[in-house]
Amino acid sequence: MLPTLHSERLTLRPWTLEDAETVFDMYSRWDVMRFLGTNPTVMTEPEQAEEKIAIWNAFPGPLHGVWAIVPTGEDRPVGTALLKLLPHSGTKAPSSDTEVGWHLHPDAWGSGYATEAGGRLLAHAWSHDLAQVFAVTYPENTPSQAVCLRLGMAPLGMTDSYYDISCALFRADRPA
Repeated sequence: MLPTLHSERLTLRPWTLEDAETVFDMYSRWDVMRFLGTNPTVMTEPEQAEEKIAIWNAFPGPLHGVWAIVPTGEDRPVGTALLKLLPHSGTKAPSSDTEVGWHLHPDAWGSGYATEAGGRLLAHAWSHDLAQVFAVTYPENTPSQAVCLRLGMAPLGMTDSYYDISCALFRADRPA
């Protein structure tokens, strides 16, 4: 089961079907989707949001999963945070490398929520004894690369190892 996690300004909680309108609003925008996946495409039907929530809720937890990012005192999520196994290029089979990631609604960009949610998920990963966590970004996604750097992640250059794309790779190591 996916745990609910808290940080100074955020609650990271499992997505619910009641959040489907928010998911559709966020993932039907090209400015959100343009840096996600091998062939980015926007959602065009509200039912796709319900399908996405079902996929996210299929993660077994407690370590790996997909969380809704909700500012403290609010009900509506402003984004998604994730810890999951990176898929190998070619086979899409899960690697043994855990990825941290975030997708935020444009209205929440620049608020520091991605950094705060990413930091909370790294702490969650360390509490489960992971030695390292990775992040991948499209080469031109400099805002997400800046988040990686603010999280103290080391840039490792370009890789073709995951998602069947060339991406910038970052790594965080568990603190001593």
